[in-house]
Formats: sequence, C-alpha cells, structure tokens
Amino acid sequence: MKNEIIKRIKDTDAFFEINWSGFKKAERYDINSSVPAESGVFQLYYMDDNKRLFLMYISRVWFGGLRSTIRKLTDPDLEYDPKWKSILSKYDCYYRYSLSDSNKDMEDILFYFSEVLFPGLNKCADSNRYRNIYLIEESPENFDTV
Repeated sequence: MKNEIIKRIKDTDAFFEINWSGFKKAERYDINSSVPAESGVFQLYYMDDNKRLFLMYISRVWFGGLRSTIRKLTDPDLEYDPKWKSILSKYDCYYRYSLSDSNKDMEDILFYFSEVLFPGLNKCADSNRYRNIYLIEESPENFDTV
C-alpha cells in the first residue's frame, strides 16, 4: 500500500484511512533523499532513554512539501526555539508521513487528531463538510497514534 490517505464518504460521514510510511530516524541526508516534496500529514516523535516513542508534533504541509518541513523541524542546527532545540539535541527523533492532495481532507484529519489527543483545546477546525469524521491508521509497525 502506498503511503497515502484514502477517503470514503457515506451519506454525510467521512471515513479516512491513513497509510503511514514506516518510522524513520530523522537524519538530514536521508530526509533529503527519501521524503517526497509533496503535500501530506506527518508526525514527529522522540525516543526517550527507555526506548519509548513520544509524539511531539503532528501537522500538515500544503505548500513547501514534506521534505523541507520535516528537514527543518528535525535539525537542531536550524531550530531557534530553545525547548525544541533541546529535545532535538538530546533525543533521537523519528518521523512518518502520509501523502494527500487535499488540503480540506488534511484539515479534517488534524481536527480528528486534535479532538482525540487534546480534547477541549479546539486547536484545529474541521472543513465543515461532514457530520462525522472517522479515522483508522495503517502502518508497517502496527503503531497507532490513537
């Protein structure tokens, strides 16, 4: 299965399937050669000293592409925020992504994640196209965000 987002609509409900790429350690040269310069959704994780992965960032990229965004966000030499730079310098960072050519679909997906992971914070708005949004994740590691 290709690393892309699939959408099915039934009545006024949307069903998204995110087919994540495999987790990869964030290394600048690998990112430059393997991550596509296309739009999509991505997640960044760091691995603590006990080998546990912690979600530190989830976002979408429309302009600029996944390659340049992931590259910038995972390189401590390019980061200015002291807290973020500290995490990047101390821990190994990992990323995964899924491609999408629909900005509105990515809005709905981030809305879903924000409601499930950070309920009540209202950080993301949905596209107002669907009554209900459902999501399943597929990944080579069988690792789900929610």
